[in-house]
Amino acid sequence: MATIVPPRARTCERCGREDTWDDERETWAIREADGEKLAGDPHCLHEWDINGAYNPFEA
Repeated sequence: MATIVPPRARTCERCGREDTWDDERETWAIREADGEKLAGDPHCLHEWDINGAYNPFEA
């Protein structure tokens, strides 16, 4: 049986927004660095770096 491994982080290729997966809330959360959220452009139509090169199956 295959094990599916979901992504734990993602970055927008357009504005640089960085998100990490929050297990408690079961949703994406904006990553923080030095107390500041790395939110990128709030008007960006985010193009996440999770694409066909990402392999969701455990090797």
